[in-house]
Amino acid sequence: MKREEALELVKQMVPQPNLIKHMLATEAVMKALANHFGEDVDSWGLAGLLHDVDYAETYDNPEIHAVRSAEILKEKGVSEEIIKAILAHNNKAPKDTLMAKALYAVDPLTGFLVACALMTPEKKMAAVDVDFALRRFKEKSFARGANREQINYCGEFGLSLEEFLEIGIKAMQGISKDLGL
Repeated sequence: MKREEALELVKQMVPQPNLIKHMLATEAVMKALANHFGEDVDSWGLAGLLHDVDYAETYDNPEIHAVRSAEILKEKGVSEEIIKAILAHNNKAPKDTLMAKALYAVDPLTGFLVACALMTPEKKMAAVDVDFALRRFKEKSFARGANREQINYCGEFGLSLEEFLEIGIKAMQGISKDLGL
């Protein structure tokens, strides 16, 4: 599946603009991580872009979230590696590949970084840096929905929290116009 086809599928299946922005942010961070690790940037980007494609359909049935995505994406000919990573991001498959581990950690990171941006006076990604994000990360009441344990999973694929935040911030700053931040 090419990126244009994936984006069209996302636009067809995901009615919430903020969820689409989350998926674009996840794509950007996954691409940056692929580049960092010398992996296939396009495949990693697709995993990020498509990881919540079933969210509107499974919202009231979260136990099948990612399982339904896998069914849809198999029909579209998406690679097994991407499908396994998408399943793993919702604990529906083992996190036994670098892509799967990364997607699992990136998913909550993007929401956390959006919350960081919204806390700055400018309300822009450009105003977020690693020190700012680290301070917010330590505040348990800040961005409660962003699972800190899941974000810290970055250690499982060889990145410190600081490195992971830096890669995520730079990636999201690179698409800040698409994110409205």
